[in-house]
Amino acid sequence: MQSAGFEAALRACGAAPVRLDCGTLMLRRRVAGIPVAMLPRATLGDAATTVALARSVTRAPLLISPFSPRDLSVQGALPLVSPARQAAVRLHADPETMYAALHGKWRNRLRHGEKSGLRVRHCALPPRSDHWLLRADAAQQRARDYRAWPVPLTLGFAATTPQAAILFEAFQGADPVAALLVLRHGATATYHIGHTTDTGRSASAHNLLMWSAMCWCAQNGHHWLDLGLINTETHPGLARFKLGTGAEVKPLGGTWLHWPPLRPLRRLARLDRKRMAPPS
Repeated sequence: MQSAGFEAALRACGAAPVRLDCGTLMLRRRVAGIPVAMLPRATLGDAATTVALARSVTRAPLLISPFSPRDLSVQGALPLVSPARQAAVRLHADPETMYAALHGKWRNRLRHGEKSGLRVRHCALPPRSDHWLLRADAAQQRARDYRAWPVPLTLGFAATTPQAAILFEAFQGADPVAALLVLRHGATATYHIGHTTDTGRSASAHNLLMWSAMCWCAQNGHHWLDLGLINTETHPGLARFKLGTGAEVKPLGGTWLHWPPLRPLRRLARLDRKRMAPPS
């Protein structure tokens, strides 16, 4: 969310993000009609400078979500949401190194997928809002009552940078049974969307596609494959799938609110230091 590709996709969708002089991307939204500024997944090498630069261009409430745990109470920010955990696979040019890191059951599912007679292909995401993966993902969001990127933003990311969005699909005959979409940005690629049909699930298609994506990304210059947030309590099955790849799990920095009118409450923020900086 700090990449040039994400910035270009936002602009293609008519948004107007701001790239601060320190290099951090700042978004502007309206929440319940109130203007809000956001620093998503910000690296914050110098938090004081970043906050000062943001404050020089906006007086709105500023939501700061550091990429890693940081104590922003010293900048006058208040903690809002405790850190989530992110899973990421360390990629290697040698597939055997990654294969050895797979968990035993995950490796067995991969072998099953390799023997299921599926045909796997990859290509740049077609510029079509009616692609079956995008439609399936939208239906899943409605069914499970959650929100992810809107389709125009995903298509914008794919359109503004060549080969930025790579689609991996598994077919049984002529029928697609599973797909996953990977977004590329610098040394990291991100597992963005995935969907598997009942047929694909019985054939371990998603394991096969994830392994294909890992190998392809490693061969094409990426060092990490970000698998997104992980929650063993609310989504244990998805968490097991992600952890089975040998992914490393690290805490993000939570969400902080910086707004001068709330400065008198700054001392209370220090009570939440442990909650906002959990052990890695």
